[in-house]
Amino acid sequence: MRSDLNLCVFCGSSLGADPAYAAAAADLGAELARRGIGLVYGGASVGLMGAVADAALGAGGEVVGVLPEALADLEIAHGGLTELRIVASMHERKAQMAALSAGFVALPGGVGTLEETFEVWTWSQLGIHAKPVGLLNVNGFYDGLEAFLDHMAEQRFVKPVHRAIMASDADPAALIDRLLAADIPTDRKWVDELKP
Repeated sequence: MRSDLNLCVFCGSSLGADPAYAAAAADLGAELARRGIGLVYGGASVGLMGAVADAALGAGGEVVGVLPEALADLEIAHGGLTELRIVASMHERKAQMAALSAGFVALPGGVGTLEETFEVWTWSQLGIHAKPVGLLNVNGFYDGLEAFLDHMAEQRFVKPVHRAIMASDADPAALIDRLLAADIPTDRKWVDELKP
């Protein structure tokens, strides 16, 4: 991942129960701006999405939001972005976010955050792209998920090299460093040889 490109952040449209989540979102947004890395995200002004965007903008960063028409009112489109793209569908949203980005970070979030993160991780595993993916593990939010991902690898449903694509750190700066240094494997997805 080159630092002169954008990083896509997936996160909740809620602030969550722990104030540390919003603080981490703000730290991540500010750190991206400090490094000259653009932010690509879901385009909303609420929840952790608003927190990461506001912090990046406040630190002088460039922020591109991608928001489906159907969610423009529900998620309250952010009015102060460098660029806001309104698209027709969730599929188009995710495709544009991925195309604009050199890597991906998941802040705490819900089902949508997980779905988006797992999709880009799957694409990396399948060789569709060679972009790093990371979890910002704020106050252990992703500990249970990481244990399950390790279990998947132990049970031979995910190759260890593909498990390693999903980086994790509690510190935004350290996670960005890991993504910038990531070497994405070219091994194919784990498919046991077919027996005659």
